[in-house]
Amino acid sequence: MDRYVEPSHIFVVIGESGNRNVRRECRWGLAFAAKTLMASPRALNASARRCRAKFLRFFPGGFADETYRDWERDYKWMAHERWKELLDPVTFGALLNAREYAEIARRAVGIEARTNLLFSFEKMALRDGVKTAAGARTFATGLFDLLQAREPGPRPFERWCAAVAALPRRQTRVLTWPVVTVFGFIAQPDRHIFLKPNVTRLAARRYEFGFEYQSRPAWPTYASLLAFAAQVRRDQRDLKPRDMIDLQSFIWVQGSDEYEE
Repeated sequence: MDRYVEPSHIFVVIGESGNRNVRRECRWGLAFAAKTLMASPRALNASARRCRAKFLRFFPGGFADETYRDWERDYKWMAHERWKELLDPVTFGALLNAREYAEIARRAVGIEARTNLLFSFEKMALRDGVKTAAGARTFATGLFDLLQAREPGPRPFERWCAAVAALPRRQTRVLTWPVVTVFGFIAQPDRHIFLKPNVTRLAARRYEFGFEYQSRPAWPTYASLLAFAAQVRRDQRDLKPRDMIDLQSFIWVQGSDEYEE
Protein backbone atom coordinates (compact mmCIF):
# COMPACT_ATOMS: atom_id res chain seq x y z
CA MET A 1 0.00 0.00 0.00
CA ASP A 2 1.44 3.37 -1.03
CA ARG A 3 1.06 6.64 0.84
CA TYR A 4 1.61 10.21 -0.16
CA VAL A 5 0.95 13.62 1.30
CA GLU A 6 -0.89 16.71 0.17
CA PRO A 7 -1.11 19.83 2.34
CA SER A 8 -4.37 19.03 4.14
CA HIS A 9 -4.90 15.30 3.70
CA ILE A 10 -3.30 11.89 3.72
CA PHE A 11 -4.09 9.88 0.61
CA VAL A 12 -3.70 6.14 0.75
CA VAL A 13 -3.64 4.09 -2.44
CA ILE A 14 -5.73 0.99 -1.73
CA GLY A 15 -6.04 -0.39 -5.25
CA GLU A 16 -6.04 0.43 -8.93
CA SER A 17 -8.63 0.53 -11.68
CA GLY A 18 -6.96 0.62 -15.08
CA ASN A 19 -4.53 3.52 -14.90
CA ARG A 20 -6.38 5.29 -12.12
CA ASN A 21 -5.66 4.89 -8.44
CA VAL A 22 -8.54 4.18 -6.14
CA ARG A 23 -7.92 6.39 -3.15
CA ARG A 24 -9.24 6.63 0.30
CA GLU A 25 -9.04 10.09 1.84
CA CYS A 26 -8.26 10.43 5.53
CA ARG A 27 -8.48 13.54 7.65
CA TRP A 28 -5.25 14.84 9.15
CA GLY A 29 -4.42 14.36 12.80
CA LEU A 30 -2.45 11.82 14.74
CA ALA A 31 -5.40 9.54 15.39
CA PHE A 32 -6.33 9.35 11.73
CA ALA A 33 -2.77 9.15 10.43
CA ALA A 34 -1.79 6.51 12.96
CA LYS A 35 -4.85 4.39 12.17
CA THR A 36 -4.07 4.50 8.46
CA LEU A 37 -0.38 3.71 8.86
CA MET A 38 -1.02 0.97 11.40
CA ALA A 39 -3.25 -0.81 8.91
CA SER A 40 -0.29 -2.00 6.87
CA PRO A 41 2.60 -3.19 9.06
CA ARG A 42 6.04 -3.35 7.56
CA ALA A 43 9.46 -4.40 8.75
CA LEU A 44 11.53 -1.52 10.05
CA ASN A 45 13.97 -0.14 7.54
CA ALA A 46 17.61 0.22 8.52
CA SER A 47 17.26 3.88 9.46
CA ALA A 48 14.28 3.26 11.75
CA ARG A 49 16.16 0.38 13.38
CA ARG A 50 19.19 2.61 13.98
CA CYS A 51 17.02 5.30 15.54
CA ARG A 52 15.31 2.75 17.75
CA ALA A 53 18.65 1.33 18.84
CA LYS A 54 19.94 4.79 19.70
CA PHE A 55 16.88 5.55 21.83
CA LEU A 56 17.25 2.24 23.67
CA ARG A 57 20.96 2.79 24.28
CA PHE A 58 20.08 5.88 26.29
CA PHE A 59 16.85 4.47 27.72
CA PRO A 60 16.97 0.64 27.85
CA GLY A 61 13.51 0.51 29.39
CA GLY A 62 12.02 2.43 26.48
CA PHE A 63 9.26 4.89 27.34
CA ALA A 64 8.91 3.27 30.78
CA ASP A 65 12.58 3.85 31.60
CA GLU A 66 13.07 5.81 34.82
CA THR A 67 15.85 7.94 33.32
CA TYR A 68 13.68 8.69 30.31
CA ARG A 69 10.88 9.86 32.59
CA ASP A 70 13.30 12.01 34.56
CA TRP A 71 15.08 13.57 31.58
CA GLU A 72 12.32 13.87 29.00
CA ARG A 73 8.77 13.04 30.02
CA ASP A 74 7.95 14.10 33.56
CA TYR A 75 8.48 17.86 33.27
CA LYS A 76 6.37 17.97 30.10
CA TRP A 77 3.62 15.95 31.74
CA MET A 78 3.76 18.19 34.81
CA ALA A 79 3.20 21.20 32.56
CA HIS A 80 0.18 19.44 31.09
CA GLU A 81 -1.17 18.69 34.57
CA ARG A 82 -0.68 22.33 35.50
CA TRP A 83 -2.56 23.35 32.36
CA LYS A 84 -5.49 21.11 33.28
CA GLU A 85 -5.52 22.72 36.72
CA LEU A 86 -5.44 26.33 35.52
CA LEU A 87 -6.81 26.32 31.96
CA ASP A 88 -9.06 23.33 31.49
CA PRO A 89 -11.72 23.91 28.79
CA VAL A 90 -14.40 25.05 31.24
CA THR A 91 -12.09 27.49 33.03
CA PHE A 92 -10.62 28.75 29.75
CA GLY A 93 -14.11 29.33 28.34
CA ALA A 94 -15.30 31.12 31.48
CA LEU A 95 -12.29 33.42 31.49
CA LEU A 96 -12.81 34.14 27.81
CA ASN A 97 -16.48 34.95 28.32
CA ALA A 98 -15.48 37.29 31.15
CA ARG A 99 -12.96 38.94 28.81
CA GLU A 100 -10.13 38.06 31.16
CA TYR A 101 -7.69 37.89 28.27
CA ALA A 102 -4.70 39.07 30.29
CA GLU A 103 -5.35 36.41 32.92
CA ILE A 104 -5.49 33.69 30.26
CA ALA A 105 -2.21 34.90 28.79
CA ARG A 106 -0.63 35.15 32.23
CA ARG A 107 -1.56 31.57 33.10
CA ALA A 108 -0.51 30.11 29.75
CA VAL A 109 2.82 31.92 29.62
CA GLY A 110 3.47 31.08 33.27
CA ILE A 111 2.92 27.37 32.68
CA GLU A 112 5.32 27.33 29.75
CA ALA A 113 7.88 29.37 31.68
CA ARG A 114 8.47 26.44 34.03
CA THR A 115 9.70 24.30 31.13
CA ASN A 116 12.79 24.53 28.93
CA LEU A 117 10.82 24.09 25.71
CA LEU A 118 11.29 27.64 24.40
CA PHE A 119 14.52 29.54 24.03
CA SER A 120 14.93 32.55 26.31
CA PHE A 121 14.51 34.99 23.42
CA GLU A 122 11.22 33.29 22.50
CA LYS A 123 10.00 33.51 26.09
CA MET A 124 10.80 37.23 26.15
CA ALA A 125 9.16 37.87 22.78
CA LEU A 126 6.06 36.03 23.94
CA ARG A 127 5.84 37.99 27.19
CA ASP A 128 6.21 41.22 25.26
CA GLY A 129 3.58 40.12 22.77
CA VAL A 130 0.86 39.61 25.39
CA LYS A 131 1.63 42.64 27.58
CA THR A 132 -0.88 44.89 25.86
CA ALA A 133 -4.63 44.39 26.13
CA ALA A 134 -4.87 43.89 22.38
CA GLY A 135 -2.04 41.35 22.36
CA ALA A 136 -3.53 39.37 25.24
CA ARG A 137 -6.91 39.27 23.51
CA THR A 138 -5.43 38.11 20.21
CA PHE A 139 -3.44 35.42 22.00
CA ALA A 140 -6.31 34.17 24.18
CA THR A 141 -8.96 34.02 21.46
CA GLY A 142 -6.60 32.45 18.93
CA LEU A 143 -5.42 29.79 21.34
CA PHE A 144 -8.97 28.94 22.43
CA ASP A 145 -9.95 28.47 18.79
CA LEU A 146 -7.01 26.10 18.24
CA LEU A 147 -7.80 23.99 21.30
CA GLN A 148 -11.52 23.80 20.59
CA ALA A 149 -10.97 21.99 17.30
CA ARG A 150 -11.80 18.29 17.47
CA GLU A 151 -8.62 17.38 15.58
CA PRO A 152 -5.64 19.35 14.28
CA GLY A 153 -6.61 20.81 10.93
CA PRO A 154 -5.64 23.54 8.49
CA ARG A 155 -8.24 26.16 9.42
CA PRO A 156 -7.71 26.37 13.20
CA PHE A 157 -3.95 25.98 12.81
CA GLU A 158 -3.64 28.72 10.21
CA ARG A 159 -5.84 31.03 12.31
CA TRP A 160 -3.60 30.39 15.29
CA CYS A 161 -0.49 31.16 13.22
CA ALA A 162 -2.12 34.41 12.09
CA ALA A 163 -2.91 35.31 15.70
CA VAL A 164 0.69 34.75 16.80
CA ALA A 165 1.95 36.73 13.81
CA ALA A 166 -0.30 39.63 14.83
CA LEU A 167 1.11 39.90 18.36
CA PRO A 168 3.02 43.12 19.08
CA ARG A 169 6.73 42.77 18.48
CA ARG A 170 9.44 44.69 20.28
CA GLN A 171 12.78 43.15 19.32
CA THR A 172 12.63 39.52 18.23
CA ARG A 173 9.82 37.88 16.28
CA VAL A 174 7.13 35.93 18.07
CA LEU A 175 6.14 33.80 15.07
CA THR A 176 8.48 30.83 15.45
CA TRP A 177 7.70 27.15 15.23
CA PRO A 178 8.37 26.51 18.93
CA VAL A 179 6.03 29.35 20.02
CA VAL A 180 3.29 28.26 17.62
CA THR A 181 3.38 24.62 18.74
CA VAL A 182 4.24 24.72 22.45
CA PHE A 183 0.80 25.56 23.85
CA GLY A 184 -1.11 22.93 21.90
CA PHE A 185 1.53 20.40 22.97
CA ILE A 186 1.22 21.30 26.65
CA ALA A 187 -2.57 21.54 26.62
CA GLN A 188 -3.38 18.52 24.43
CA PRO A 189 -0.45 16.08 24.16
CA ASP A 190 -2.85 13.44 22.88
CA ARG A 191 -3.12 15.31 19.56
CA HIS A 192 -0.63 18.18 19.29
CA ILE A 193 3.14 17.96 18.95
CA PHE A 194 6.00 20.39 19.56
CA LEU A 195 8.39 21.41 16.80
CA LYS A 196 12.02 22.37 17.24
CA PRO A 197 13.02 22.87 13.60
CA ASN A 198 16.73 22.02 13.49
CA VAL A 199 16.46 18.96 15.72
CA THR A 200 13.36 17.66 13.96
CA ARG A 201 14.80 18.11 10.48
CA LEU A 202 17.93 16.19 11.45
CA ALA A 203 15.87 13.48 13.12
CA ALA A 204 13.71 13.11 10.01
CA ARG A 205 16.80 12.72 7.83
CA ARG A 206 18.19 10.07 10.13
CA TYR A 207 14.84 8.29 10.15
CA GLU A 208 14.58 8.66 6.35
CA PHE A 209 11.23 10.37 6.63
CA GLY A 210 10.38 13.02 4.04
CA PHE A 211 9.64 15.89 6.42
CA GLU A 212 8.26 18.80 4.36
CA TYR A 213 9.65 21.78 6.26
CA GLN A 214 9.12 25.48 5.66
CA SER A 215 10.55 28.05 8.05
CA ARG A 216 7.39 30.17 8.29
CA PRO A 217 4.79 28.36 10.41
CA ALA A 218 1.95 27.02 8.26
CA TRP A 219 -0.25 23.95 8.11
CA PRO A 220 1.60 21.86 5.48
CA THR A 221 4.72 21.60 7.65
CA TYR A 222 2.70 20.82 10.77
CA ALA A 223 0.72 18.20 8.86
CA SER A 224 3.98 16.61 7.74
CA LEU A 225 5.20 16.56 11.35
CA LEU A 226 1.99 14.81 12.44
CA ALA A 227 2.63 12.21 9.76
CA PHE A 228 6.21 11.76 11.02
CA ALA A 229 4.90 11.23 14.55
CA ALA A 230 2.35 8.73 13.26
CA GLN A 231 5.09 6.80 11.47
CA VAL A 232 7.21 6.68 14.61
CA ARG A 233 4.19 5.53 16.63
CA ARG A 234 3.58 2.71 14.18
CA ASP A 235 7.21 1.64 13.91
CA GLN A 236 7.86 1.75 17.65
CA ARG A 237 4.45 0.55 18.81
CA ASP A 238 5.88 -2.33 20.83
CA LEU A 239 7.59 0.27 23.03
CA LYS A 240 4.06 1.57 23.77
CA PRO A 241 4.36 5.34 23.23
CA ARG A 242 1.53 6.93 25.20
CA ASP A 243 1.11 10.26 23.49
CA MET A 244 2.85 13.05 21.62
CA ILE A 245 5.17 13.62 24.57
CA ASP A 246 6.72 10.21 23.98
CA LEU A 247 6.80 10.66 20.21
CA GLN A 248 8.32 14.15 20.42
CA SER A 249 10.89 12.87 22.90
CA PHE A 250 11.85 9.98 20.61
CA ILE A 251 12.33 12.46 17.75
CA TRP A 252 14.31 14.78 20.03
CA VAL A 253 16.73 12.02 20.98
CA GLN A 254 17.48 11.38 17.30
CA GLY A 255 18.38 14.97 16.44
CA SER A 256 19.56 16.74 19.60
CA ASP A 257 23.25 17.24 20.30
CA GLU A 258 22.40 16.38 23.91
CA TYR A 259 22.28 12.79 22.72
CA GLU A 260 25.27 12.67 20.42
CA GLU A 261 27.18 9.41 20.79
